[in-house]
Amino acid sequence: MSAADSPSPYPLEVLYSEHHGWLFNWLRRKLRCSHSAADLVQDTFVRILASRDALLGMREPRAYLSTTARRLLIDKARRQQIEDAYLAELALTAQVLDGHQSPERILLTLEALEQIAFLLEGLHPKARQAFVDYYLDELSQTQIAERLQISSRMVRKYLAQALVHCHQALDYDAP
Repeated sequence: MSAADSPSPYPLEVLYSEHHGWLFNWLRRKLRCSHSAADLVQDTFVRILASRDALLGMREPRAYLSTTARRLLIDKARRQQIEDAYLAELALTAQVLDGHQSPERILLTLEALEQIAFLLEGLHPKARQAFVDYYLDELSQTQIAERLQISSRMVRKYLAQALVHCHQALDYDAP
């Protein structure tokens, strides 16, 4: 492919100026909250800006923006599920035990879960689920294989992928 045949990048400033209002209104209707919509619009453009090749050959900017925003909504929902599951487990634990965890400990745990959810972004959904099942829910590899309807060998492969992905993400973020 020659340089003349390669797709030219869609200018980010054009994408932002022409579609920011549309994306904000679309998300505001979907979320029924202008503050959450504004945050998600910003996150969407940050995600696109962070992706080197996202703007190359873009033909349908609104479809691309809405897809990116939907994925961010899904990521947010997943993080919320992890947090909700932890809080439910914490409530059960507090009922069983005489004492309870300090607010500081709860905050540290929630921050750790948020970091784990962030590190797992970009993984294949089954790899992410295998990681959560194995390391957080403490299921055996056989149980995970049955739950995900895959082989135990594939569970091991997904766990290895997740660990490598997390390691690379941590190396990338290190100063």
